[in-house]
Parts: sequence; structure tokens; C-alpha cells
Amino acid sequence: MHDQSDTKNLSVGAWTKRCYFAGRALMDERLRPFDLGSTQWYVLWYLVNNGPSVQRDLGRALELERATLSGIIATLVRKDLVAQTADGGDQRQRLLTLTATGEALWRRLPDLSFIHDAAFGGISEADLATTIRVLKSATERLQTLLRKD
Repeated sequence: MHDQSDTKNLSVGAWTKRCYFAGRALMDERLRPFDLGSTQWYVLWYLVNNGPSVQRDLGRALELERATLSGIIATLVRKDLVAQTADGGDQRQRLLTLTATGEALWRRLPDLSFIHDAAFGGISEADLATTIRVLKSATERLQTLLRKD
């Protein structure tokens, strides 16, 4: 890995990774007092904003591997933040619902939009649109290449 003095030579991928990890570290720091990690927060966010969800669909939406999501869901169920029940139509599928405890915790959590504002505030909309377009295109190309293998 590169040391701090050599950051000017990092690639766009390396800067993307560094930005992601810096934002995630800040998010984790703010969520730590609530005994919540960033991925657990994303699951709660999804359920708050989309309502009950089949676990498989949630994994696809958040792009989490099945084993990773299973561990996260088990932790959230143990904390009584999420209820996991059999889906009526397919008993193999698990329906995830935010519990009353989960809803109460969500209302107490800090607003994390300051992370986006700190990272991207003052950057022009045109620059942000270009960045999104480039990263989206690169991601799609890599996903297409992955599917070909």
C-alpha cells in the first residue's frame, strides 16, 4: 500500500476506496454509541424506507452476499430490532420487518446526511454528475465482465 506522502499517485479506484472507507469509518463512529454498525444501519434504513422485505430481495437491493446478510439479520433479530418470519407464500423465504424497538431506535439515531455534505459540499453539481456517471459506467463494465466469466 502507499504511504501518506505518495497519495498523489493513487488511481481513481484507490481514491474511491479511500473515500468509501473514510465515510464508513465516520458512520461507524457515530453509530457506535447505539451498538450499531454501518451495514446494520443500511438494513434498518432499507426497512424504514421500503417497509417489510423478503430477505433475498433485501440482499439484492443492498448488494450483500447471502452469508453476510444472514449474520447481520441474526444480530438485528437478537437485538430485537428486526423480526424474521416465514413469508406466507413461500415458507423458505424470510420476511423481515422492523420491530417497535427497531422503530424507536431509528428515531433516536443521528442524521448521517452530514457525511455526504462534508464530503461533497461545495463541489459543483456538474462535477458530481460526471463523477457519478464515470463510476456507474465503470461499475457496470466490471459487473458485465464478471458475468462473462
